[in-house]
Amino acid sequence: MEPATRPRGILRVYLGASPGVGKTYAMLDEGRRRAERGTDVVIGLVETHGRTRTAEQIGDLEVLPRLVIDHRGTAQEELDLAGLLARAPEVALVDELAHSNVPGSLHEKRWQDVEALLAAGICVITTVNIQHLESLNDVVESITGIRQRETVPDTVVRQADAIELVDMSPQSLRRRMAHGNIYAPDKVDSALSQFFREGNLTALRELALLWLADRVDEGLGRYRAQHEIDSTWAARERIVVAVTGGPESDVLLRRAARIASRTGGGEWLALYVTRGDGLLQMDPARLHRLHTMTEDMGGTFHTVIGDDTATAILDFARAENATQVLIGASRRGRVSTLVNPGIGEIVIAESGDIDVHIVTHDQARRTKANVRATPALSRRRRLYGYLVGVLGPFALSVLLLVTPDFHGLPTEAMLFMALVVATAIVGGRWPAVVCSFIGGFTLNFFFTPPLRTITIASGENAFAVVLFIAVGVGVSSVVGLAARRTAQAEKASAEADALTVLSHGLLHAGDIRALLASACELFGMRGAAIVGTDGEVVASHGDPVTQIDDADVVVQVDDDTSLVLVGRTLAAGDQRLLKAYAAHASVLAERRRAAKESSERRVLAEADQTRTALLAAVSHDLRSPLAAVKAAVSSLRNTDIDWSPEDEEALLATVEEGADRLDDLVANLLDMSRLRMGAVTAHVDEVELEATVRAALASLGGSSRVSVVVDPAATFVAADAGLLERVLANVVGNALTYAPADSPVRVDVAAVGGRAAIRVVDTGPGVPPDQRDRLFEPFQRLGDVPRGEGVGLGLAVARGLAEAMGGTLTAEDTPGGGLTFVLDLPLTGGLS
Repeated sequence: MEPATRPRGILRVYLGASPGVGKTYAMLDEGRRRAERGTDVVIGLVETHGRTRTAEQIGDLEVLPRLVIDHRGTAQEELDLAGLLARAPEVALVDELAHSNVPGSLHEKRWQDVEALLAAGICVITTVNIQHLESLNDVVESITGIRQRETVPDTVVRQADAIELVDMSPQSLRRRMAHGNIYAPDKVDSALSQFFREGNLTALRELALLWLADRVDEGLGRYRAQHEIDSTWAARERIVVAVTGGPESDVLLRRAARIASRTGGGEWLALYVTRGDGLLQMDPARLHRLHTMTEDMGGTFHTVIGDDTATAILDFARAENATQVLIGASRRGRVSTLVNPGIGEIVIAESGDIDVHIVTHDQARRTKANVRATPALSRRRRLYGYLVGVLGPFALSVLLLVTPDFHGLPTEAMLFMALVVATAIVGGRWPAVVCSFIGGFTLNFFFTPPLRTITIASGENAFAVVLFIAVGVGVSSVVGLAARRTAQAEKASAEADALTVLSHGLLHAGDIRALLASACELFGMRGAAIVGTDGEVVASHGDPVTQIDDADVVVQVDDDTSLVLVGRTLAAGDQRLLKAYAAHASVLAERRRAAKESSERRVLAEADQTRTALLAAVSHDLRSPLAAVKAAVSSLRNTDIDWSPEDEEALLATVEEGADRLDDLVANLLDMSRLRMGAVTAHVDEVELEATVRAALASLGGSSRVSVVVDPAATFVAADAGLLERVLANVVGNALTYAPADSPVRVDVAAVGGRAAIRVVDTGPGVPPDQRDRLFEPFQRLGDVPRGEGVGLGLAVARGLAEAMGGTLTAEDTPGGGLTFVLDLPLTGGLS
């Protein structure tokens, strides 16, 4: 009998905003609690980073021996995945989920090891920092200036069964750092001045809180959907404000923003309900202004389609789990409100546990309501029309028969004619035609002599009845035609508004996805996409469209692409407007091609400008050392002069110095040319940092002005040894050249957060902050360097080579005066 397969393991993640907040400590504490309850817990891998309290927390938990892998002659330790699977504990503790495994491991990433453990039925408790999530990589880089090389896909963390935030205030974390509880004392100052700045920590903490809050909100939404809970759960205040586009809309938006700001963390959503055919009723410019106004005040703008505005508002509010709805006070009169309840009254009656706010404004009950005409009479109205047309003549006949003394045949005919017109207004042409024939019969039968017969005694009366029927049919036709013309005019107006929106977007935007989103909203579609003839999806919005055959609507954009929509089929009248969208998409595609060509031309222009600057710089800077070399050699070859040994040594030194300057100049020119052409390929490997720094200084003549301090934790970095030596030589050489001759230059290497920060510090005059970026531009010497001191390529080449290795090179002030260059590279061992 085969052993039963263990169910998939449960994943628990301890999430932190930065290193040092206590994730590993919390993971070990959880493991000890479970072990005390009798659970089989094994430590697969834990990184204590030398922290005493963390190491003590391991206690008597079983620790699985690590797997030792020989990589390029160095022994590296990794998680022994095979051993852990063979041990098969109930719970495994695996630290640092985003870690990259050493080549030779079973998987490239540690999160893949965790996936294998979960698939084998082993529950896993792990840790990760917010900066290692793939989707937040760019955001974290903009905050800290450091790009994380070790990342984990968001889906891995989002699919965890439990995510627990390990939080600590920036001030407390910096105190822990200052007390030596996170890094060794020799790394504290560097860490506090770089990654662990209070602003960085505050931003990362906010990022972690917001990311986790969104995950909690998603979980709440899934739970409500699974349990079919339609009622609102007020986990946090969420306000929906319904706008019509009228003058009161601005008041409503501002009121919603004020209410949301007072709720502390609440959010608000502006909602505009368009009619069932998806065509906008609001002026496009007005809609765009409200959209912009909403986003400026911190809200989000939404457009939905609905025949019943009140129902659409409530459906949207419940779908968004809203707690409050804001509606403007009715602009209709009191009498019309009593006869037909308005949107506000219906929303209040059906809101349930959603609070409804009716906001007063200057336009309340002062103007007529905007009557929303439908493109054609509804089925219900036609039914009412037939009821009036069939039953109305008999009801009118009864009324006239009981009051015979108050009217004659002319009055009776006019009353029946009025009934025909009323029927045409209610139900359209055909109910009115039916009413005219029935009315003519009842007029003849009950009111035309001889009474109670279909015989007409007088020819004049017979003519009157026939004329009545003819006029009734004519009036009903005219009224029905007017109704159709009105609907067509309104639809044409709506199409014109939509085309105006398109024109506005064509002039002021170039986002194809925004165009697709507009098409979905306008036509009430679930999804839209631009699909090539080869099946490739160029851009999409909403539900995915993988094949043209799956689409409900297809319209060709150009020879290579088509606009496809899914959701419903469109009437023939809407195809014309859809073709306008396709034409707009074609224009956007053409604009993108033109922008690409413009970019290519700009690159060519920059290259031409670079060549011009190069010729201008080289014309002098090559000539100076060549002239010196030529003069020295000519002097040495002159047999008329008897040179002393000291003079010969001086002339040879001049030749050597000129040759060195020429060599450096040509090397920089070649490197800059390769960088501009994208021809520099960095062979990144594990490089011993201190040896490379020493080699770079040796190439500069080993100046006694330079002191070197290297953090023992920053032993190896991921870099190209040759390129790194060149970068260091250029940066240190720049500091030696432009700092005062008697001032020292310090090279300080520190390990911070899995990165090596190489700081080249001088105490010279420094550079103003607004000119620092120009330091790294080719042929820039900021006007303070005499001619003949190079073409201003050293720092430009250094930054280009640093970026080619995956690092960064920046400049900042030296405390007390001077300039500090910071070269940032990843450590191969890594820290977290």
